[in-house]
Amino acid sequence: MAKLAFVDVKPKAPVTAAVVWLHGLGDSGHGFSPIVPELKLPADHGIRFLFPHAPERAVTINNGYVMRAWYDIKTWDLESRADEAGVNESAASVKALLDELIASGIPSERILLAGFSQGGVIALHLLPRLPYKLAGVMALSTYMCVPDKLKQELVQVNKSTPVVVAHGTQDPVVPFSAGQQAFNTLKYAGFNVQWLEYRMEHSVCAQEVADLSRFIQLRLYHS
Repeated sequence: MAKLAFVDVKPKAPVTAAVVWLHGLGDSGHGFSPIVPELKLPADHGIRFLFPHAPERAVTINNGYVMRAWYDIKTWDLESRADEAGVNESAASVKALLDELIASGIPSERILLAGFSQGGVIALHLLPRLPYKLAGVMALSTYMCVPDKLKQELVQVNKSTPVVVAHGTQDPVVPFSAGQQAFNTLKYAGFNVQWLEYRMEHSVCAQEVADLSRFIQLRLYHS
């Protein structure tokens, strides 16, 4: 398993918490790292932000073009869009990064996992399968891989972990209904999940950034 490289945005204050933020298809850790100042966190927040780079791989729907991707996409059909083997492989790599953070002295309950689009698929895949409790999960403009396997693969430890599922009502890439389906799957399984929607396409808007900032501060900021 290849170790993930990442963009590392360290706080001015001593590190007391971490956010691991996973990008979407064809992007890199550099794509989301500029969001840190946009979150307008308190100056002494102590939160280390890590933005991992997905490995490069051929993506079938893009004519086999090699790009950064957490998994291959063989079809636009939502039921089989996420390649399960690739999702499991990337989930293991992200878990290894989380394990390293915990070994460095950051408790798992002070680590928040975020993901946009493909990155959100990995975040939602890890949420019910991790052996330790997280501070929270933010799943943005995304969907769920193999939702029908949730019940049989579920580990109880993160059932009460706060989860935000956010989606744009005009998303042409990941249908709005796919985000709702992910939310409902988690809700009916008994997870502590919150739904947020915005008038936007497959992107992030200012109101969403403000809402995510509040969520991060609620979960990780101690004055």
